[in-house]
Amino acid sequence: MAEHWTPDNPLVIGIAGGSGSGKTTIASAVVAGLRDRVAVIEHDAYYRHRPELSFEERARVNYDHPDSLETGLLVGHLTELRSGNPIERPVYDFAKHLRSEETVEVAPARVIVVEGILVLAVPALRDALDLKVFVDTDADLRLARRLGRDMEERGRTFESVIGQYFETVRPMHLEFVEPSRRHADLIIPEGFNPAAVATVVELVKSRL
Repeated sequence: MAEHWTPDNPLVIGIAGGSGSGKTTIASAVVAGLRDRVAVIEHDAYYRHRPELSFEERARVNYDHPDSLETGLLVGHLTELRSGNPIERPVYDFAKHLRSEETVEVAPARVIVVEGILVLAVPALRDALDLKVFVDTDADLRLARRLGRDMEERGRTFESVIGQYFETVRPMHLEFVEPSRRHADLIIPEGFNPAAVATVVELVKSRL
């Protein structure tokens, strides 16, 4: 956190888009452009903790539906960060479909970036954002990226990733994610777009 930071009017940016669209890459580029003035929060860290369900039952949960996320907790955390207070962000174990007992402390910052597929789809969260960005990437590219991520980083099989894509990911994208782009202040085409990222960084700097 920069020494000159004050809690007065921090800027909260939401970065949304389909699974595998490049949201995390965009968020990382914004952080790099703004250096130490940024705190990043992933919406999917707030998946609901459901230990009362068996592993098989948790695996069948529709994680692409807004109800799978404890967005109210995230909105509350954004309120705390705006007030200059640190938060304890949940840590979600995607292999077990459970929250970890550990948390990550996130300190308040001049800029707060929130990224996730449903960031612009939930009204309460959308209302907490000052700048709304949507990353618009072709479906084939998004699926290829999701396959690589889930198999390499989350221990998933090819069959399970493909099955989930057609059962929940694609339908929920069409129902919730794609329509949410109309709320965006800025749409970034085709994943990582250096010119668009530079525009976001300069826009943020102009508001600081």
